[in-house]
Amino acid sequence: MSLRTPISKLLKKLRFPASHAFSASTVTKNPLPISFSGKELSHWYQTGAYGWRTNLRDPCLWILVSGHVVATLGISANVAFSESSSDDSTGGLKRIEDGSVASNIHTAKWRVFTDKGREFFLEGKFDDAERLFVAAIQEAKEGFGEQDPHVASACNNLAELYRVKKAFDKAEPLYLEAIKILEESFGPDDVRVAVAVHNLGQFYLGQRMLDKAKVSYERALKIKRRVLGYGHSECSDTMYQIGMVLYLQGKEKEAESIIKDSISMLEKSAEGESFVCIKRLRFLSQLYLKSHRLDEAEMVQRKILNIMELSKGWNSLDTVIAAESLALTLQASSETKQSKELLERCLDVRKTLLHSDHIQIGANLLHLARVAMLDCSQHKKSDVSKAKAELDIAKDHLHNSIRIARQCLDKVLKQKDKSKKNSMLGRSRKEAQATLVILLQSLSTLSSVELAKQELQKIQEGDINLEAKEALLQCIAAYNEFVVHKKSIADSSEIKNEYFSCFNRAQTLLGNKLDREGIRKPNQTS
Repeated sequence: MSLRTPISKLLKKLRFPASHAFSASTVTKNPLPISFSGKELSHWYQTGAYGWRTNLRDPCLWILVSGHVVATLGISANVAFSESSSDDSTGGLKRIEDGSVASNIHTAKWRVFTDKGREFFLEGKFDDAERLFVAAIQEAKEGFGEQDPHVASACNNLAELYRVKKAFDKAEPLYLEAIKILEESFGPDDVRVAVAVHNLGQFYLGQRMLDKAKVSYERALKIKRRVLGYGHSECSDTMYQIGMVLYLQGKEKEAESIIKDSISMLEKSAEGESFVCIKRLRFLSQLYLKSHRLDEAEMVQRKILNIMELSKGWNSLDTVIAAESLALTLQASSETKQSKELLERCLDVRKTLLHSDHIQIGANLLHLARVAMLDCSQHKKSDVSKAKAELDIAKDHLHNSIRIARQCLDKVLKQKDKSKKNSMLGRSRKEAQATLVILLQSLSTLSSVELAKQELQKIQEGDINLEAKEALLQCIAAYNEFVVHKKSIADSSEIKNEYFSCFNRAQTLLGNKLDREGIRKPNQTS
């Protein structure tokens, strides 16, 4: 009798991406926790050229396999998730017992060390977790046998920890040992081997070892297709990862083709509205935007928004973010009317769901200000008064955006000073970086508004626009304050780009009279 059906059921529980969320606070008691790396559940919020993640779940999560599958295949699996490019989940976590191996002092210690190590991992206490995971490997070997799949489980747990700690030289041998044990236990073409090999590909991908990642993914895909069938959603997961590798290798056409196939497979298996499918559609739209295929990007983003409207309605930040992405694409296509309508609706919903000085509201106002500037450009030759009115609207939006960004920076930095947990520090750092970018962009855009007003008023070109100058100098000062002097916010390419844009514009405006601190050079007059 074919094992395809029971194996398929196993994989539904062992999936990398899934459509439902589960609580990371649940501590499982699975006696067979084979750890297969997955991803961190995260929400990506895009703000023009910059984005940030808000973590929705803890970084390392486990899934249990039901007892009847254990009986069919001889092993249960427990899946660890801790990377940030896929979203895996299941509900109804329950304790299961495995009666296939006699309990002894070593198996009991293995369970205790694994569960406690897992708790330490989730709490960010990596040294304590490492000590227990190392001990768990030894107890698994003594209690179950050197080549038992429980040892593979313990190896995967420790490998995941080392990967998170970026101790890659220690992690790789453990991944390989786990794969070897599974191959010897179940054969080289078993689906559990495919999952472990897929995880090895994730490990290589995280280090941008693209050739090795591709080899691992292709082997995993070959096994999954043979065991599960070509159209199984597990195959689509690995295909998507191959697409990511191709994209990073610069093979964008090949990447687009295989990513579209992976999306089509999800849609055919009734998963077209799942979080995983939406995530892939978002990436596809970004791929189109990068290649300036705005019409195709718009079509994909409208599809995403339609899914979000039907599944969550407008009283949801997920729908708001989908609408905002579409609005920014319409803005790039100079479809300002539709863009403005969507952004205004997004702002109304955010004001209902978020506190009044939330940074998303500041970013939303920045986008609306840019739309107003585009409208100004369209009206300045035919209707100067209307063009001036649009600039006034833009200026008002920007003042509020700047105010919100400054307030958010103060709050984030205070929280960062108080927080001692690694996860909080990471979130505070990313939030601070994103907020600083919003501030720099708003100040830079404000200077553009002032220069546009000067143009409309036909002031002599030789006169320096004091408001534009002040906005740019504030932009430079903010960068120096938070990044250079206080070092309270880590620098990033996005922050640097905004800073140098402001600095170069200020130099042009003031005739190369500034040093890097934004201070006029000696012997220079206004």
